[in-house]
Amino acid sequence: MERPNNRLGWLFTSPYLIYSVVFFVVPLVWSLYLSITDWDLIAPEYHFVGLGNFLDALRSPGVRSAFWVTYKFMLVFIPIVTVMALTVAVLVSGLPRCKSLFLIGFFLPYLSSGVVSSLIVKGLLSYNSPVNTLLRGFGISIDWLGTPMAALFVVGVILAWKFTGYYALILTAGLGSIDKEIYEAAAIDGVTDRQRFWKITLPLLYPSLYTTLILAFGVTFGIFTEVYQLTGGGPSFATNTWQMEIFNQAFKNLQAGYASAVALLASLATFASIYVVRKLLEWWGKRYGWS
Repeated sequence: MERPNNRLGWLFTSPYLIYSVVFFVVPLVWSLYLSITDWDLIAPEYHFVGLGNFLDALRSPGVRSAFWVTYKFMLVFIPIVTVMALTVAVLVSGLPRCKSLFLIGFFLPYLSSGVVSSLIVKGLLSYNSPVNTLLRGFGISIDWLGTPMAALFVVGVILAWKFTGYYALILTAGLGSIDKEIYEAAAIDGVTDRQRFWKITLPLLYPSLYTTLILAFGVTFGIFTEVYQLTGGGPSFATNTWQMEIFNQAFKNLQAGYASAVALLASLATFASIYVVRKLLEWWGKRYGWS
C-alpha cells in the first residue's frame, strides 16, 4: 500500500522538483564551475584559473563597496519599511469595515513594475521637476541621484514604499490572531495605549515580525532594478549592490567567470548575514517566551 502512495507523492511533487533542478541546481553547479575559469561569455574556450577569481574579487573596490552598500541599505530600508508596515497594519486593524479593500490598496505597489516606478521617481527628482522647483524656491538645492547619501536614501524609500503593503498584510494577520481578551484584561488594569503596544502587541506580534524582518533583510541583498534605472551603482559606488556588481562584470566587462565568483561570495555574505539576523531575532523572541 505504501508504494503506490509514494509514487503518487513523487508524481505531485515532480513539477517543483524538476523546476528546482533546472533553475537552481544546474545553474548553481554551472556557476561553481565557471567561477574557477576565465570565460568571457563569448569565447568557446576558457581556461582553469583556480581561486584567482575569488582572490581578485576580494581585492576589488567594486566588491568591497557592494558588501558595505548592502548594510547601508539595511540601515535605511529596514527601519522605514518596518515602521510604515506596522503603522498601516495597526490602522487597518482598527477599521470597523472594508479592511480588505484598504489592504489591497496598500498591496498594489508591491505588484507594480520596478522599472516603471523608478522612471517615475527619476522624473519627479529631475532638476526641472515640480519637487525641485519648489525646493529651490526655499533656497534648497539637492542633487538627489548625484549625491551618495541622497541616492542611497531615495532607493531605500522606493523599496520601502513598494514592500510596505506586503509586510503590512502579514502583520495584519498577526494582529488578528491576538486574543482580544488580553486587551480587555489590560484595559481593566489601567494599561495605557502606549504600554499596550510595547508590552502586549509587539511581543505577541513576534512571529509575524520575525517573518517580515527576515524577508526585509533578504530584499537588501537582491536590489537591482531600482539601482540600475536610477543610479547605475553610482555616484562613486554609493549604490553599487551585489546584483549590480555581478551584472557589470558579467555583461559589461564580459567576465563571466569572475562574475560567478562574485555571485558565490554574495551568496555566502547573504547566508551568513541572514543567519546572524535570525539568531538575534530568536534571542529577542526568547525574552518574551517564544522558543
